[in-house]
Amino acid sequence: MHKLLLLPGDGIGTEIMAEAVKVLDALRQDFPFECETELVGGAAIDACGLPFPDKTRDKALAAEAVLFGTVGGPKWDHMPTEKRAEMGILGIRKAMQLYANLRPIDLFPELESLSPLKAEFIKGVSLIVVRELTGDVYFGRPRGVTGENGNREGFNTMRYHEDEIKRIAHTAFKLARERRKKVCSIDKSNVLEAMGLWKAVVSEVHAGYPDVELSHMYVDNASMQLIRRAADFDVVLTPNMFGDILSDEASVLAGSLGLSPSASLGENNALYEPIHGSAPDIAGKGIANPVGMILSVAMMYELSFGRKDLAQRVREGVAKTLAEGYRTADIMTPGGKKVNTSEMGSQIASRL
Repeated sequence: MHKLLLLPGDGIGTEIMAEAVKVLDALRQDFPFECETELVGGAAIDACGLPFPDKTRDKALAAEAVLFGTVGGPKWDHMPTEKRAEMGILGIRKAMQLYANLRPIDLFPELESLSPLKAEFIKGVSLIVVRELTGDVYFGRPRGVTGENGNREGFNTMRYHEDEIKRIAHTAFKLARERRKKVCSIDKSNVLEAMGLWKAVVSEVHAGYPDVELSHMYVDNASMQLIRRAADFDVVLTPNMFGDILSDEASVLAGSLGLSPSASLGENNALYEPIHGSAPDIAGKGIANPVGMILSVAMMYELSFGRKDLAQRVREGVAKTLAEGYRTADIMTPGGKKVNTSEMGSQIASRL
């Protein structure tokens, strides 16, 4: 019996997690599981004052995989940085030693009209952003704010250890071997020493993958080229901060943030979540798109449990549902059948 932990979190997290459970239940005969649900983010702050309680940490470390919803919202924005709801996701990544975030971007033909780009710019887009998760300014020390009002200074430190870079580079090159064998590494080595080390180490690791093509691109140019020629990219390897930004930019190519899944992988643990935020403005209205959450379940089947067959069934279920015209509000197209969050999840689950 496989052991899963569900962390719905805040905002629309509880709504989309309920639809993920429908998919799990639909495939329970092929994938028996037991799961527990715990608090994280703002919900955990309200209950016990911490965004990532010890109880949640212990259950996450004991689970074979974690399904994560969303965290954050204006209710908790006033809190100190270390106690904000968003520290829930940063905390669990650190505790589970998750170092690689994978964000695939694939276009559904039925939704091409929703992309902000012209059809000729998005035709054939299929890329994956491989983002490093443990280094960079998010975790570098020293950090903080000093001085008094009128003379304050804020500072963060961009740091990368060679081993962190090697580890994520191997992940990207191995993944590229299963795809189109192209890696584009993103940096800002022309002005940042930490990024100079990034570029050098990625190039050194590449020597062990002669069958994979490697290119390097400055982050400012990459942000432009993802719009101009997205179909040319295959595996996009990024440091933590640049990946945070570029993966959100790339996700818009598909027409909606609600469509994009992600996986965060460690040596022994894994977490799966949609890339969108908690969307507190629509929480409780039943209009959130559960597809990104459901496709994250597909990634879980494949990456944590080696069940590519089940992953493919989920992806086909999503594709069939979209092909038959079912749409949540964010992806509504002319002639589509508008449904709410629960109905969309039920339609997908019924096709499994």
